[in-house]
Amino acid sequence: MTAAQPTQAAPQMPGTQPLHALVLAGTRAGGDALCLSEGVDSKAVIDIAGQPMLSRVLRALAASRAGLVPWVLGLEGAGLRQAADGMDCQPVTAQGRGPASSLLAALNGQVSVPLLVTTCDHALLTPEMIDMFVEKSLQSGADLTVGLADRATIEAAYPETRRTYLRLGGDELSGCNLFYLATPQALAVIRFWQAVEQDRKKPWRIAWRFGPLTALRILLSRRGGAAAVFALLSRRLGARVAPVILPFAEAAIDVDKPGDLALVREIYAGRRQ
Repeated sequence: MTAAQPTQAAPQMPGTQPLHALVLAGTRAGGDALCLSEGVDSKAVIDIAGQPMLSRVLRALAASRAGLVPWVLGLEGAGLRQAADGMDCQPVTAQGRGPASSLLAALNGQVSVPLLVTTCDHALLTPEMIDMFVEKSLQSGADLTVGLADRATIEAAYPETRRTYLRLGGDELSGCNLFYLATPQALAVIRFWQAVEQDRKKPWRIAWRFGPLTALRILLSRRGGAAAVFALLSRRLGARVAPVILPFAEAAIDVDKPGDLALVREIYAGRRQ
């Protein structure tokens, strides 16, 4: 597939290194209710308006202006060929017990920073989201950035969707499954995430790992917004971490359960109409 022609200058990438993109497509160790309901082994192959879900993510990456080199973690062989649906990508074998562990293992192989990380269930991902996220990430100068969308943006467009929101410095934000690792220092953050993966849906437990005083400052702060909280986390992690707030409600809608799948299919059906 030929990438879309840029309408403006592409983001300036650091140095001469290619920007790798890693799509997480591993399966859950305990099984996935969504896969069972759809009768598939991997949700990467779930049909979204006539295309496998992973292929939609790969199409968005290919059409971005960032010149991405796509890799897929956790899916290989015939399964990857089916899910990619003809889109160019290379497999990376999942070697860890969770996404962070597998990401660290991948970075010890052929994948390298700078690196954009997303997931195979980001079925509503668009080139515009990717371009804005990469551009803002580069402008931030951070070692690692995290894509987020605020609650007001999401609920204004899709009041029926249920997301997990983090309260950060007075802001209510939901993750967008977009991460940018700009420097090797970002690995310190991934190692921390590796230690707290089981608590990813319980922010207070993650905060508590920084110590009681820092946890209270993170959880009780109502000033400064997400930037202030990330600045505090950066000091404790030894790497600069920054939020990138995206204005796209769809950026926060991944396909994690049957209700999400129904919503995403409804959105695509509405677009066709």
